[in-house]
Amino acid sequence: MEFLLIDWLGKPVWAWLAFLAVVIALLALDLGVLHRDQREIGARESLLLSAMYMGVGLLFGGWIWWEMGSERGVEYLTGFAIEKSLAMDNVFVIAMIFAYFAIPRALQHRVLFWGILGVVVLRALMIGGGAALVSEFGWVLYLFAVFLILTGIKMFFAGEGHKDVGDNPLVRWMRKRLRVTDSLEGDRFFVRRPDGRGRMVLWATPMFLALVMIEIADVIFAVDSVPAIFAITTDPYIVYTSNIFAILGLRALYFALAAVIHRFAYLKQALAVLLVFIGGKIFVADLFGWTKFPAEWSLGITAAILATGVIWSLWKTRKAAPIGA
Repeated sequence: MEFLLIDWLGKPVWAWLAFLAVVIALLALDLGVLHRDQREIGARESLLLSAMYMGVGLLFGGWIWWEMGSERGVEYLTGFAIEKSLAMDNVFVIAMIFAYFAIPRALQHRVLFWGILGVVVLRALMIGGGAALVSEFGWVLYLFAVFLILTGIKMFFAGEGHKDVGDNPLVRWMRKRLRVTDSLEGDRFFVRRPDGRGRMVLWATPMFLALVMIEIADVIFAVDSVPAIFAITTDPYIVYTSNIFAILGLRALYFALAAVIHRFAYLKQALAVLLVFIGGKIFVADLFGWTKFPAEWSLGITAAILATGVIWSLWKTRKAAPIGA
């Protein structure tokens, strides 16, 4: 039992195992019980599932508050809100990927589920690497801050153009290097089919290509979100748990959100302002001689920026037609 008390990345092993147990239980309930059969997920079910994930995530944040103190609790909630908000644009990209590969709604949950498992591993690697850099070289936080400010400015003035998925170099590379079936093969990522010489070989399906593209999209979005949360806290446990719980809930919300993502047309500008604030507060803290920017202020300002972006978007797009109408 002493093993459970060993410190690993700033927290005892039992704390990490408790988090992983909750995540595994949620995923087992999701795939093994609620979605054992391949079927289309409606908006109502998507909202209920997302509410369950969000509720568990907030309860976990409450446990952190109780176990580790109010400051860590506020940092978790701030990171949770930032990650969920920054990942909103990922929903639009996922919808484009599914449309390009013609993945029916009944099979989309399977791709997203396995995508989540990849996210759990990839985010762990990225956050672990970031934590090691920050621990060894404290000035890396200032690089993160400058990067976030520049990214926010670029995002604020960027247009809404999105490239065609088919023009992506990775898609072209996979189609050139892999044997890819012309159509879906049920819910399978790989199938055995004869090649040009009549041999039975392994072929990838468009489902697998869609999964790879979704994982790559998450890595690209993590380049913004991971430094943003490190600017809030350098505690790897808070960074990782808030990241994963926010992503779990957003993937569950995808089926309801994909149809109304156009209603959040001005959220990108709000996120841009948020990135500038997150990066800038590191320099503000130094300017006033603070050890760090107050966590309660970060949470309050973050909530205000996001609420303004959402309310303004809903007001300006109140007469907009739904996607596909």
